[in-house]
Amino acid sequence: MAEQSNLTFGIIKPDAVRAGKFGNIIQRIVDNDFKIRAMKLIHMTREEAEGFYDVHRERPFFGELTTFMSSAPCVVMALEKKGAVKAWRDLMGATDPAKADAGTLRKEFGGSLGENAVHGSDSEENAEIEIGYFFSKLELV
Repeated sequence: MAEQSNLTFGIIKPDAVRAGKFGNIIQRIVDNDFKIRAMKLIHMTREEAEGFYDVHRERPFFGELTTFMSSAPCVVMALEKKGAVKAWRDLMGATDPAKADAGTLRKEFGGSLGENAVHGSDSEENAEIEIGYFFSKLELV
């Protein structure tokens, strides 16, 4: 049975937006055959970032993460492709840019473990939740 197209969620994080790299990242997304179903430039408040990353609230990096994610604009996206979650995670690369494979977004655009250029959903279930956090059904085209 052929794998159906599905959606995943991605963020081009404040470090990459601040560095003017979001256009290059969007081009790489398109070049890798993703369809952008929704996209917008936003500037999260600290409270919005805390709500989005609530699953990590008890982790030691929570404060630093939410401060960073609310420090400057970011680009949120709903991406479509067959096997979207895995395909996007493969394109992003390892969380730590120093350990990411050559040709991945984090290797090319990430600067550190904390400021690694992009975020992606880790499952189809979380992709649905994360897309719903930022987009209404009307915004998915």
